[in-house]
Amino acid sequence: MKKYLQIDLLILAMRFLLAFTLWNYGYSKLTDGQFGLTDAELNTPIKDLSLFKISWHMFEAEPFKSFVGLSQVITATLLVYKRTFLLGVLIAIPIFLNILIIDITIMPLSFKIAFIFRLSFYLIFIGIILWYHKAQVISAFKNLISAPNLKYKHNIKWFLIIPVYMLLLEIVNVIPQMIFYLIFHSDYTINYLKNIF
Repeated sequence: MKKYLQIDLLILAMRFLLAFTLWNYGYSKLTDGQFGLTDAELNTPIKDLSLFKISWHMFEAEPFKSFVGLSQVITATLLVYKRTFLLGVLIAIPIFLNILIIDITIMPLSFKIAFIFRLSFYLIFIGIILWYHKAQVISAFKNLISAPNLKYKHNIKWFLIIPVYMLLLEIVNVIPQMIFYLIFHSDYTINYLKNIF
């Protein structure tokens, strides 16, 4: 009994560590504590900047920075609560994998090794948490892959209309685009349309 209590506490500690890490990453992005360059670096020719510094500058662009920060804060919050932590664990996988690949790609060697180990261990912790709760994970996975059938029986010839529907659905997004461009860039849009027709 005491052994299982210790394992439960260890799993809980892993969850909270992942949540704390994601919260810190996300909060720092949302409060301008991460990304960006100094004034001196901004005045440096791009050829003289490291890939890390160039990437750090690009990651500061909005809405990318806020989207990533908010995703990390939401995932951290999901990890804390009993009802949502498995969802948080699953969402944390691509977040940590993405950070790991970015760090392998852009970090200077001195930082790269440390972050590879740190992020790999976070991914291992995620694997341990999923394994520990494998009954719920397997049940959820079975529900996800048991795709529902179509609501009605269809004659095979009706499936030939699917490519037409696909084309119409693709065209649908053009209508609001055209309205946007006609309102905000009317001269350019009208000239563009005249050249086409």
